[in-house]
Amino acid sequence: MTKSRVLLIGAGGIGTVCAYALEKGGLVEVTVVMRSMYNRAVEQGIDIDSVDFGRNIKSWRPTAILQAVPNVAAGESEPFEFIVVTTKNLPDAPPTVADIIAPAVVPGKTAIVLGQNGLNIDKPLADRFPGNPLISSVIFTGAAVMPSGTVVHSDPDVQRIGPFAKSGPGGEDAARRFVALYNPRGELDVTLSLDTDYIRWRKLAYNASFNAVAAVLQMDTSRMRMLDHVAAGLIIPAINEIKAAAMAAGVALQDDLVHAVMFQDSALGFFRPSMLQDYEKGNLMEIETIVGEPLRKGRRLGVPMPTLEVIYNMLQGLQSKVKENKGLWKADYAPDNSYRDA
Repeated sequence: MTKSRVLLIGAGGIGTVCAYALEKGGLVEVTVVMRSMYNRAVEQGIDIDSVDFGRNIKSWRPTAILQAVPNVAAGESEPFEFIVVTTKNLPDAPPTVADIIAPAVVPGKTAIVLGQNGLNIDKPLADRFPGNPLISSVIFTGAAVMPSGTVVHSDPDVQRIGPFAKSGPGGEDAARRFVALYNPRGELDVTLSLDTDYIRWRKLAYNASFNAVAAVLQMDTSRMRMLDHVAAGLIIPAINEIKAAAMAAGVALQDDLVHAVMFQDSALGFFRPSMLQDYEKGNLMEIETIVGEPLRKGRRLGVPMPTLEVIYNMLQGLQSKVKENKGLWKADYAPDNSYRDA
């Protein structure tokens, strides 16, 4: 039996779990593009501690490990049926997702799976690759790379997979095919969902509130819930603004959305969301796709979003600090800045 060829880009905790699951299903050969973990993975393999697949997986390797995306047109690799992207989506910092994957995309054939957070992440790819299927995978699992290099997969693999509205031809068929390859025996909670917009807005209700405010305040979810002025003054208004923007966009989120989001994490879990973890590590945060895009969408539809506007402006300030440390922004007044001189 000829196995499907999949290229996975973004081998952090989530990406490694996806790569392992795809190969464990038995129908896929995965080529993984790695940067920081490349040498260790090639020399020693990857140790995985997984709630789904086993607590003592030692020295696992995918079918192939590369340091860069291969140029298929130039003959550096055979074509891939799917390209799976599990990197952070950072449109405010080059290179873009489209630029990263372009060498491996076969026009009109390769299906692109975006296992990334946020709204409108498909638009740049639809413009760049109009003939290719674009698939959304909203991932609800938890996984991280420990300082030792071990990937700890702490929450079950849960994904909702379906075509983006702006997908090229064959989006639904490609989504069904990907689910069948990923979860061939139905053992995982990885399923097809054709209501892609609903799933993405629903996840935004948490990410644009708890995740974003955690980064702004440098505070875990339990402490935020303990403080009325944070929970009632920031988190709940942000959830309601996301709900209103979604409704204006034609997506009706659940009636008990505030309750569902507020009690999503354990009361005493002291969970530190991904955006906070990124900032603490000096990494760029996904502020544009998680907060900026829903804010801009709401504005265009006439929805007042004052809380998200404040959160977004503060996140942009934090992002600028990270960019300065990485040499991506220089502390200088732009020519059109109004505040240099009195």
